[in-house]
Amino acid sequence: MPETAISSTLEDRILTITLDRPDRLNAFTVGMQRELCAAFDRADEDPEVRVVVVTGRGRGFCAGADLGGGGETFDVNSSSLATGSGDPQRAHRDEGGLLTLRIYQCTKAVIGAINGPAVGVGATMTLPMDIRLASENARFGFVFARRGIVPEACSSWFLPRVVGINTALEWTMTGRVFGAPEALERGLVRSLHAPDDLLPAAYALATEIAVNTSAVSVAMTRQMLWRMLGEGHPMAAHRIDSPAIANLGRSRDAVEGVVAFLEKRPASFVDEVPRDIPAPWPFWEEPEFEG
Repeated sequence: MPETAISSTLEDRILTITLDRPDRLNAFTVGMQRELCAAFDRADEDPEVRVVVVTGRGRGFCAGADLGGGGETFDVNSSSLATGSGDPQRAHRDEGGLLTLRIYQCTKAVIGAINGPAVGVGATMTLPMDIRLASENARFGFVFARRGIVPEACSSWFLPRVVGINTALEWTMTGRVFGAPEALERGLVRSLHAPDDLLPAAYALATEIAVNTSAVSVAMTRQMLWRMLGEGHPMAAHRIDSPAIANLGRSRDAVEGVVAFLEKRPASFVDEVPRDIPAPWPFWEEPEFEG
């Protein structure tokens, strides 16, 4: 099925996913969510993809949920964002949450290149991305309290872990829109760039990962670090990294990494995701959604 709300290109092992509704500032719809999840599915399945870069076309990254439905936009019984049976007490799954959970589960590094306003789900969808870079023209807003709803897209879990509980509470309780310098100061983004320099900076970082690292190592490292955020004792990490080190230590990439270092040359890694990921994998149990 052709993409209509996004576009995607693969070059030099970097998959660029572009939110592509510039006439609506890339406002979020159910169709966009499904296309994004499908793109991440393909990224995980394709060994040629080493890094995913997400950006927006035009002057916005994502202006949030498409409010074209008016006052019923967030009514799950009638809106274009509805899923499930329409009974908010039973089967409804938040579309933004379905997307952020999919990004969270990704085995490839994910970089956000936030080129303009990122508001509502446009901001929360970036939280499970591993690294966020922003244009100097970017603006951010966790505006849910100003729309009479609550933070979505699993952001009550992600946002405090990214910027700390005090900043997360301030941004979500005031619902104000703030500029890129504040996002940098509070740790939401890694760096700010002139508009024309944003994607080149994202690609430079993506290339550093794609060229110099093992795909299997990155996949396992990404999941280990994200999932350890919810653990209460370092023993949880010890139980995972002990067998992971033992199993990866016998891999072709581990041999190549050491030999390349000793020979003072760039490594040429060959192991692929998901084919060559050793046990223990997956090393977690996904909780079930109970509607």
